Order: sequence, then structure tokens, then C-alpha cells
Amino acid sequence: MSDTVVIRRALLSVSDKSGLEALAAALVRHGVELVSTGGTAAALRGYGHDVRDVAELTGSPEMMDGRVKTLHPRVHGGLLALRGDAAHVAAMADNGIVPIDLAVINLYPFAATVAKGAARDEIIENIDIGGPAMVRSSAKNHGDVAILTDPGQYAELIAALNANDGATDLALRKRLAAAAFAHTAAYDAAVASWFAFADQGEQFPAVLPVALTRADTLRYGENPHQSAALYLPQTGARGVAAARQVQGKELSYNNLNDADGALELIAEFRDSGPACAIIKHANPCGVATGTTLAEAYRAAFDCDPVSAFGGIIAVNGRLDGPTAEAIAGIFTEVVIAPDADGDALAVFAAKKNLRLLLTGELPDPRRPGLTLRQIGGGMLVQSRDNGAVSRGDCRVVTKRAPTEAEWADMLFAWTVARHVKSNAIVYAKDGATAGIGAGQMSRLDSTRIAAVKAGDAARTAGWPEARTIGSAVASDAFFPFADGLISAAEAGATAIIQPGGSIRDADVIAAADERGLAMAFTGMRHFRH
Repeated sequence: MSDTVVIRRALLSVSDKSGLEALAAALVRHGVELVSTGGTAAALRGYGHDVRDVAELTGSPEMMDGRVKTLHPRVHGGLLALRGDAAHVAAMADNGIVPIDLAVINLYPFAATVAKGAARDEIIENIDIGGPAMVRSSAKNHGDVAILTDPGQYAELIAALNANDGATDLALRKRLAAAAFAHTAAYDAAVASWFAFADQGEQFPAVLPVALTRADTLRYGENPHQSAALYLPQTGARGVAAARQVQGKELSYNNLNDADGALELIAEFRDSGPACAIIKHANPCGVATGTTLAEAYRAAFDCDPVSAFGGIIAVNGRLDGPTAEAIAGIFTEVVIAPDADGDALAVFAAKKNLRLLLTGELPDPRRPGLTLRQIGGGMLVQSRDNGAVSRGDCRVVTKRAPTEAEWADMLFAWTVARHVKSNAIVYAKDGATAGIGAGQMSRLDSTRIAAVKAGDAARTAGWPEARTIGSAVASDAFFPFADGLISAAEAGATAIIQPGGSIRDADVIAAADERGLAMAFTGMRHFRH
């Protein structure tokens, strides 16, 4: 294995022709012989270069509609032969094999073909066979061969040739080989993923193919002593990862994590009137609807104005100037919206550190998918919690049925509760959260904390009473004892929505009836850990 290798012959076979003209010109300047196939050869000749066809190199014609053209000893022998091994050199001479010092390969656009909704036969035809084989052969023999798999690598190679009189160094070839194996691994993962999920309809295949591409290195992780990066799937970014950052500092790990929670929550209201959600440490601290976005923001803010400081704000409509003015009144880390008008952009432009993300269409909260979470020595995989209930799915279990207003607040609170860390308790009144209790070990504690926060908010706003008076309350899982329900009633709640299913449901129902509460069971739980 030598450190520098002069490139005398290059094999080029690319589906993506971007950057090809400049690369070919650089290779020709350094006296490199170009060997190519089909469309790539035609493109190179169009640039005015002499090209040797692979069929001439192998002595065998392309066949089977191009399925068989590079799968030949004179191609793979030229890529795999160890130049410093006398037996390899002799085998090359005996079999008319010439060395290939550079391979420029990018593969059939399988992921793009799937993404455009192509028919199955077209998808199958875009599974590359010869390309990955050549990439892997070249990468394995990186001691003698350089492999390019991405037009983004061309400039680095050209610079190396210019600096080293047409040669590559071992450090560069190692980096290119590592990228090449990652490239074929990701490609195979995309093919395996399509076969498993789309073609065979498996939910949990025996091998879970996951391939992610690093999009950005973040400043740090959850804490400054942790490092972090953002990775995207081959099928392209979605959700927060696809949002356009209009202004502000770069996004941190915590910004992205919280912004994701905010976007997923506000997406629940994508088909409703104006709505706003404020997130802090991955939990909502205020959610509200209104006749305008500004009104929805103010109601969400009033739920917990202390926690809203330094939070993430998401709205479900086009940001306007009045809403931006209201938001700009306190320090906010990130604002997320489908779009923003010129007035809103002008307001936020004065807040240089505020990060504004525009998402376009909000995601479908009912979309299918998988969620992954690493544990020590393994990975937990589950389907997304895309379940939802309507009024018709609920069962009234108390003597008193909810009023129309209570039903509206119950279902609103239930929608928010699914996005609150367990144990989750949400009080809501008139389309706005009144108090939120999140992440407690005891459901009773969550109930009390939410009520305390509601009382604090009332005193801050100068209201005569907490908004839990006359509210509906949602619990993400059943009340295991009547104490949580009793605490909610003491806070002023008049209606309860919860999954039901406790062995003490009868006690809880009796406690509700004794206090004249209305209660409905959903039959669906929304733990969020």
C-alpha cells in the first residue's frame, strides 16, 4: 500500500451528472484515460473528451437492457488488484486486465424513484447492482484506488490532483473509502426498508434498516459537555428538520427537541381556527384557541406566564404583525409557524437572537410511522401514537352528562394532554389551558401542581379566581384512586375525561357522582415518557 497513487485511468458511471464536466476536464488535464458506460460516456463525449467504452475494456457487450455491463473480471480485477502483489500483477497480465486508479460512481436514484410514487417495476429497475459492486471493490482496495460517490467530493479530488501532480494520497483515499461504504450501506438500507415496509407491509421486520445522513453538527447536546448532531433520513427532511430558518442563532439540540414537540402539538389544530402552543422543556405550558392568532397567543401565555419565558412558540396559521408584536414582548427562543407576513418578519428582524422557523404545511398528526428510542444495549421501536378519539368514541359513566361547553373543553384538554409528559393532567376552559401538571410520579401531584399554577396565573393577571373554576380536566391515563379526581373537583373542575380501566373505576365514578361532576371514559391511554 503506497501513500501516493498517480491516477492514469478512471472509470466513470454516474446517474447524477452534476459536476461531471469540471471533473472530466481536470482528469484530462492530468492525462487520465476515461473509461465509461452508456449515458455517462455520451455526456463525456459531449464535453469533447475521448472515452473508452467499458464494452471495449471487457471485450463483452452490454446486455439485458444494461443490467449486465460492469460485472466482469476486467472491471473488478482492475479495481481489486493489489499493485504491490506480484501474483495479482501476474494475474492481470495473464488475463488482459488493466488497473483502474479512480472510480466515479453514483447509483441509480432508488430513493427518488420511490419518493415520486413510481410503479413497482420501475422501482425494481432502479435497484443498482453493478454500481454498489464497483463502489465496494474500489473502497476495499483504497490502498490503490480512489472512489468518488458524491459530486460534492469532486472539488477535493481536483484540488488533490493539482497539488500532487495527478496523484492522490492515502489519507484522502481512506476518507473516500469510508464515505463509499457508508453510501452503499445507506443505499441497501433504503432498498431493504422499501421491501419490508412498502412492498411486504411488515411493521417490525426481522432486521430494521435505518440509514441517516448527518445534516449538521450542533453546538452541543442537552448539556454543554455533550456533543450532538442532526441526522436526516434518505427520503428527505420532514417536520421541524425540514423547516426553513428565517433568522436567529443556530438551533441547538434542545431547541430542535422542544420545537419538534411544539410542532407536533400545534399540528393537532391544523384544521381548526387560530391556535397557539407554548412549550418549555418538551412540555406545553400553555395552549389556546382564539378568534385571532394574537388572541390565541395571549390566552396560551396567560396559562403560565412564568414558564413561557424562554419558551418555544408554535402557531397554526400565518404569523401577522400583531401576533409577532405580542410574542416579541418577552424573551422567546424559537417561533414556529407555517408562514409569516411582512409585518411579522419586520417585527422579528429586530430580535436578532430569536429563531424563526417556517414549516409550510403542518404535519398530519394521524400519520403512521415508527418511533425509536435507544436503551442500554438495544433499541425500543413502536408505532407512533397517532390514535385519537372523538365525542362519539367516549362513554359517559356518571349520572350527569357533560354540557356542550364541557364537551368542547374536555376534548380540547384531552388533545393537549397527549403531548404532556406523564403523569399528565390538563385543566381547560373556553378553549384554553387553565393549568398543566406534567411528569410527576403521582397523578395526584400532577393534579395539584396544575391547580397551583392556575392559581399563580390568576394572581399574576389580577383575575378574581383561577380559571380551573368551571373547567374540564383531562388525565392521560386512568385515575388509580379517587383522590386525583377529588383534588380536581376541589380546584373547581366540573367535567373529567380519562381513559378508564382502573380496578377502582367504581370508586372514582362514585366520587364524581357525589360531587355532581360529569365524566367520560375514552378507552385510550396516552402515556408520553
